[in-house]
Amino acid sequence: MRLGLETAIVDQGVYDNTVQRFREAQLRLPTFGELTEPERIPPDIQARLVDVDPDAPHPLNLFRVHWYNDATRRGRASVPGYLVLPEALTGVPAPVVVLLGHRFPMIAAHKVLAAYGCLVPRIVSGQFDPTRHRAVWPSTGNYCRGGVAISRLMRCHGVAVLPEGMSAERFEWLERWVSDPADIIRTPGSESNVKEIYDACAVLDRDPSNVIFNQFREFGNYLAHAVCTGRAFAHVTEHLRTTAPSLRPRAYVSATGSAGTLGAGDTLKDRYGLRVVAVEALECPTLLYNGFGEHNIQGIGDKHVPFIHNVMNTDAATAVSDRATDSLAVLFNTEAGRDYLVERRHVPRPLVAQLPALGLSSLCNLVAAIKTARYYRLGSDDLVLTVATDGAELYRTEERKALGKHFGGRFDSLDAAEVFGRYILGAATDHYLELRVPDRDRIFNLGYYTWVEQQGVTVDEFVARRDASFWTDLLAMVPAWDRMITDLNARTGVV
Repeated sequence: MRLGLETAIVDQGVYDNTVQRFREAQLRLPTFGELTEPERIPPDIQARLVDVDPDAPHPLNLFRVHWYNDATRRGRASVPGYLVLPEALTGVPAPVVVLLGHRFPMIAAHKVLAAYGCLVPRIVSGQFDPTRHRAVWPSTGNYCRGGVAISRLMRCHGVAVLPEGMSAERFEWLERWVSDPADIIRTPGSESNVKEIYDACAVLDRDPSNVIFNQFREFGNYLAHAVCTGRAFAHVTEHLRTTAPSLRPRAYVSATGSAGTLGAGDTLKDRYGLRVVAVEALECPTLLYNGFGEHNIQGIGDKHVPFIHNVMNTDAATAVSDRATDSLAVLFNTEAGRDYLVERRHVPRPLVAQLPALGLSSLCNLVAAIKTARYYRLGSDDLVLTVATDGAELYRTEERKALGKHFGGRFDSLDAAEVFGRYILGAATDHYLELRVPDRDRIFNLGYYTWVEQQGVTVDEFVARRDASFWTDLLAMVPAWDRMITDLNARTGVV
């Protein structure tokens, strides 16, 4: 029950309370199948969505928690939103394909999908009572926002726990969405201070009315991405291959974070045989060097190995400096930087206009994708797949800080050339490790100290994840959850 892996009703009384609450609220839940293939969403719901603001706390926005929202975020695209970054921008011949997370509703980030994947299994199995429980969302930013949004849409009480040093835009959003300012719990530190989040949650967990949705341990997070995000990438890949059949996915690159998004790599590896590459901040190189430190690549909390990271299926680990992501954020979001890309690097202006779709962790993924293409000497037919988890709009204050910190408050064409040369053309294969079995064992074993010694996971639960069959068996959960969602919808009678 602690891991969110129930496929039967645990508490009938809690379940009955949920049915009554959802009936009164006229609340219907989408299945994972509908979020994976949104064309399966009932036509009447699709028609009603046209008039719903994607940023409003409207329950129908649950049916937008997928990768197929169009550029307006109101309509549905036939193919997930993506960018193909050419050699003119990346300096490598391998096309870099970026899935766009800023098209998700309410929080303009893909973590709202992870939050749904964690809460819904607890709802349909009678483990979470929306009439009395509080959903506590520990996070370094976007996941707690996604959790608060999903909680509010599902008539639950959501609580955000995040470090006080995160971007101002995150807190401004939370202040608009929580029901009580006390529902925003600020913990010491910044991106690298995950342990302090856990400590705060340990205190909250003493109150039985609180249910902790720890994204680093909830397998609903992993499965939502393995199924929905993995399928979205496959759809984009096959779409690209209709006009260029020789294209082949060779690597999937994703910052570790909670390791949920990395779960899509397992799906893609099964389908295409590509390599899965985990990325972290050079200032806190936990996977590479068992290291520690602080950084500003917001969205990839570290100093530990997430419980839902399938370490034994990860092929490489690499690190990117937050100096690179800070500087590229300025390059991509200033007039001088954009003019340089168009006029000197000959990047198409329409593509440059879309680069604000890449937030700090997205830029980290981009640099790591370039490093991966160079390390494996990939060519023009080799696709590198990665994710833009959120967009630049969440980091305007961070851009201003970077402008002052790194460029003296002024950024011109010379600065742009230096940034491009250092962090794009200069993205080398240093701090890049192909993971042999001993390397994977080392990283896997490092997780023991967080999960067994600190977080109360049993040794058997911990060790079971070493076997590949553990992860493939997890996939059976999703159709079981969909049947339970369908049954709950039938009991509430909402059509």
